[in-house]
Amino acid sequence: MINRNVLIVDDEKELRNLLSRVLTLDEYKVFEASDWEEGLKILNQEEIHVVVLDVKLPGISGIDLIPKIKEYDHLIEIIVLTAYGTIEDGVTAIKRGAFDYITKGDEDNKILTAVERAMEKANMSQRIEHLEKRVGEKYSFDNIIGKSLKISETKNLAKRAAETDVTVLLTGETGVGKEIFAQAIHYESSRNKNSFVPINCSAISKELLESEMFGYKAGAFTGAVKNKKGLFEEANEGTIFLDEIGEMDISLQSKILRVLETNSFIKSGDTKPTVVNVRVIAATNKNLNAEIEKGKFRPDLFYRINTMKIELPSLKERREDIPLFIEYFVRQYSKHMNKNIGKIDEECIRKMMRYDFPGNIRELRNIIERAVILTDGNVLLPSVLPKDLFNDNIIIPTQMTAKLDEVEKIHILKILDETDGNKTKTAEILGIGLTTLYRKLKEYNIE
Repeated sequence: MINRNVLIVDDEKELRNLLSRVLTLDEYKVFEASDWEEGLKILNQEEIHVVVLDVKLPGISGIDLIPKIKEYDHLIEIIVLTAYGTIEDGVTAIKRGAFDYITKGDEDNKILTAVERAMEKANMSQRIEHLEKRVGEKYSFDNIIGKSLKISETKNLAKRAAETDVTVLLTGETGVGKEIFAQAIHYESSRNKNSFVPINCSAISKELLESEMFGYKAGAFTGAVKNKKGLFEEANEGTIFLDEIGEMDISLQSKILRVLETNSFIKSGDTKPTVVNVRVIAATNKNLNAEIEKGKFRPDLFYRINTMKIELPSLKERREDIPLFIEYFVRQYSKHMNKNIGKIDEECIRKMMRYDFPGNIRELRNIIERAVILTDGNVLLPSVLPKDLFNDNIIIPTQMTAKLDEVEKIHILKILDETDGNKTKTAEILGIGLTTLYRKLKEYNIE
């Protein structure tokens, strides 16, 4: 049950007792104080949601107490009572943070209505703050799995980035958790009360991507029947995450550069710039220096997004974290599928510790999801692991025996075979955009 705690601070005992009786009959829990010192003690001892406050208290003005109470707990709503109300005092009280300003002697229903509305607002604010806290905890650095030296150093660097407002570039192989790090940087930054807006630059065509990012005015082109708000506007005062920025068409890169340099852009069909205050976090699995040499990425944009570069380690660089991921995903998928898998066979862990995981954390997650589906008892056994990956008779290419692109080619071929050539499903499992998959198929001469 939601608490409905009200504190009445008034030096008039009869009025205080009358209000207390009326509110108690309406199922509020009421606390009384004759002066501010007594009221402060109650605030320290009880969880108060609404304060009904007299304007004239011994030694102090109730209006002057409003900011003090808000500073003590910004979620408390304050209703000011006065014997002789003036418009000037009412305006001052509201400006300082009071919920309402009521003249004494008004009918009980008016005060009851004000308290009810103030209580609804206080409880709603509490729920919102609780949800925001839960979201912040979910995306905090503490919830990023891993205790290895590599990931600890990466988290410490990302925490430093979160303390500032600089543009961040996250690099690393596909599936290492770049979006999770971007979310953690946002939710541990000063922008955490505002939106985190992710967009995958490789998953959307050039024309559509521009409209999605910047929006357009009605009539800008055929089919533009109404104004569209872009993702940069949605992210105003918050953070936009440009995933796979290395896949972005070079003509669009100039527009991103303009936003970074001027905090503004001109949407299609408009003549006036739209001003935004957005933090940009970008991510790529490409070598952007190599892309610059090929003429596919603007060097000036690279210099702007490379203010704070954070390289995320691959799973094979932090093998000691693999058991932690296995336990986490087994627990997560067991709960989701209403299974009771309480043990993981040691051989499962040994087999996975020897594997290179070209698809990194995303690949490990998909393997565990499949394994949980195939498990009937309460122990995850080696028999539910994909035999083509974890059969000890098969030699898995590693950094010592093959180049990275050879490992990637073998992995793509394996996933294509598993999905019967379904490229959309293959891209989803690999955790890359469909356009990225087609590019890789062309590079590796895969039909």
